[in-house]
Amino acid sequence: MTVSTTKPAPDGADAPDPTDPTEAADGAESASGLDPSAAALAVRSLTVSFGHGRRRRTVVHDVSLTLAPGECLALVGESGSGKSVTARSLIGLAGPESAVRAEGLWVDGRDATGFRERDWRTVRGRVVGLVSQDALGALDPLRRIGAEVAEPLLAHALATRAEVPARVNALLADAGVPEPEVRARQYPHQLSGGLRQRALIASATAGGPRVIVADEPTTALDVTVQARVLELLRELKESGTALLLISHDLAVVAQLADRIAVMTDGRIVESGPAADVLRSPVHPYTRTLIASVPGRRPPEPAPKTPAGEGGLRPLLSGTGLVKRYTSPGGGTRTAVSRVDFAVAPGETLGVVGESGSGKSTLAAMAMGLLAPDEGEVLLDGGPWSALDERRRRPLRRDIQLVHQDPLGSFDPRFTVRRILDEALSVAGPARAAHRRERAAELLDQVGLDPGLLERRPARLSGGQRQRVAIARALATGPRLLVCDEPVSALDVTVQAQVLQLLARLRETYGLAMLFISHDLAVVQQVSDRVLVMRDGVVVERGPVAEVLGAPTHPYTRTLLASVPRLPDHAS
Repeated sequence: MTVSTTKPAPDGADAPDPTDPTEAADGAESASGLDPSAAALAVRSLTVSFGHGRRRRTVVHDVSLTLAPGECLALVGESGSGKSVTARSLIGLAGPESAVRAEGLWVDGRDATGFRERDWRTVRGRVVGLVSQDALGALDPLRRIGAEVAEPLLAHALATRAEVPARVNALLADAGVPEPEVRARQYPHQLSGGLRQRALIASATAGGPRVIVADEPTTALDVTVQARVLELLRELKESGTALLLISHDLAVVAQLADRIAVMTDGRIVESGPAADVLRSPVHPYTRTLIASVPGRRPPEPAPKTPAGEGGLRPLLSGTGLVKRYTSPGGGTRTAVSRVDFAVAPGETLGVVGESGSGKSTLAAMAMGLLAPDEGEVLLDGGPWSALDERRRRPLRRDIQLVHQDPLGSFDPRFTVRRILDEALSVAGPARAAHRRERAAELLDQVGLDPGLLERRPARLSGGQRQRVAIARALATGPRLLVCDEPVSALDVTVQAQVLQLLARLRETYGLAMLFISHDLAVVQQVSDRVLVMRDGVVVERGPVAEVLGAPTHPYTRTLLASVPRLPDHAS
């Protein structure tokens, strides 16, 4: 990718109005007071567009940034704001059909405006390292972890082949990967999400780069794993590495950033010291982002009559649930051990825990998708887990699942209309015309325009896909939704909209919910009661205000201590 140079504005051009938040945002370039040619990374008046002719679309408009050594600059905004395109354009990875223009671009003091791909190859890995959001996608599934980490060492001749194994093990250890000699021999799919992310950081730092571009490095990670990744990035910053952090999560940004630049619609609308932006935001968009962060309001009071008490029969309950899996070596692993739960009509029960805690296995047993090895699940007081699928099928309309990844749960060939029509046909016989009307009604229920009925999932945003997934779940007229990490990968504003939608549906239709999440702030916002799971066991339970407000178990306290938070006086 070559960056074309554009001329600066002529003398006498209108100066920016410092009282206008949009124009004042240009200070993102000079906020550090550093000459761009002496910066770790800098760009002036960056514009990026994609496509050809009339179909060309500009996605980044006149962005200027300067990043000093040992500094963290956070680019913040929702999906589609232009933050990732901006970051990738700065290191020659804007992608095909891109046109990148700038008045100036400097990488570690070098003028990069005329760089071609061969020039970028000398820079990437050695001067700039990239940590992507999707470690599983960024790591080659056919290569062992050790080979991934070794690539920058060999590509830039930083170690001989004889030296590589020891260097790789040291890099993995520095990145917090336990048993580095074992992990180096494994493939990406054999590692947890947190270990894959740390392996990716080891690969990004292998060449000793002076700049790290971290693009959503902690999205969808458990809070304790997220805390460890953030600590590793903080250590890199303190060692003098410049860090460009791309995130939609302001609470994460608050842990690392020295300065923040807020982007929307391809433009920087506000920038400044992190504490100032988070505590006293100027632009309405920044204020909206901050207001959307889960946990910004106190939890709702717990219901006066908990499930199973006071004569109120649970809608869904499980007693003594156990689920075991066979390990590759022939042993067994207990994923869920002696778990009891109950969800009353109209109630939301939250289940929290890290990956591997057993919460998704519990959700699968609640849905009747997995049979417990011991114990029983009851639906409305009658058999559920003990039924064979033929007898369970007519009851499935009462309990529906909302997936974490709606795109993966949709047939990519189907339009939204067909996705909903399939669910409606399961709900019962009806004329095609009636199902078409009902599909439009379902979209309206979840706040979507019926004009989206003819679109396929790939043409929907993440928030739109999640709303379609909820509409599909509502098609059968259920009394209970099992929500398995339904907002974990969504932007904070979209996440807030989906949570508000679920709250409205609960209030309007009396829906009960079993809400599975690793995000304690989200669970605190939506739940009446909560179960905390660790290694397949419930370690704490009770009203959400009590458990998350005054936890008694050390593990719950550890989870809460790991949650990133905004400054107290953010407005």
